[in-house]
Amino acid sequence: MKIKTILVSQPEPNMENSPYSKLIDKEKVKVDFRPFIHIEGIGAKGVRLQKIDLTNFTAIILTSRNAVDHFFRIAEEMRFKVPASMKYFCQSEAVAYYLQKYVVYRKRKIYVGKMNFTDLEVLFKKHKNEKFLLPSSDTLKTIVPETLNKLKLQWTRGVFYKTVISDLSDLNDVYYDILVFFSPSGIESLLKNFPDFKQNNTKIAVFGNSTVNAATNAGLHCDITVPTPEIPSMTMALQKYINAANKR
Repeated sequence: MKIKTILVSQPEPNMENSPYSKLIDKEKVKVDFRPFIHIEGIGAKGVRLQKIDLTNFTAIILTSRNAVDHFFRIAEEMRFKVPASMKYFCQSEAVAYYLQKYVVYRKRKIYVGKMNFTDLEVLFKKHKNEKFLLPSSDTLKTIVPETLNKLKLQWTRGVFYKTVISDLSDLNDVYYDILVFFSPSGIESLLKNFPDFKQNNTKIAVFGNSTVNAATNAGLHCDITVPTPEIPSMTMALQKYINAANKR
């Protein structure tokens, strides 16, 4: 079966020369973008009900850009002026770079991991006496609390935002050759929006082991799985698959 249409379950990239643009131009395929899930912030009242007082913390653990946005949103709603002495522990360079939206980078104490949460361990060990706040969504990878508890840090989780399944009812009669997923929540959204979904000839592309497991547990067959040592990105995997399928 030749591949002509792809649905990516994420917002469309803002970049003009995104990898998907190159894929479209090179392979002459149609690629649509539609978020299967979205983020909703929890209000200051909901955070207070968690008995969280922002004045109690000396350091913030930021695992994503969403965490950055919602920490500063809550700080503003609570009229909390974040002190210049606050320390920021960012899971990756991308998160640390995004932090510049809210703080003057060179004037703050910012510590950056490489990519995975466990990369922050060496930094946490050097700052064991801090009082850490972890702004998070209603879902949290188990590696995060496991790592923090193992190091016996003083830390508190605050649920500042939640993942919500999007309404996809307008896609009910739309067919795509490949559906692309990046999280278990995306798989959950597919099944909740379309409980009678049958995979048939539709190819499923998934990113990450947890997404593979969610798809498999839902009875779906994963035709494209990334990352791998040879193929680290979804667009690379899609291009390789399309090349093979369309040459038949």
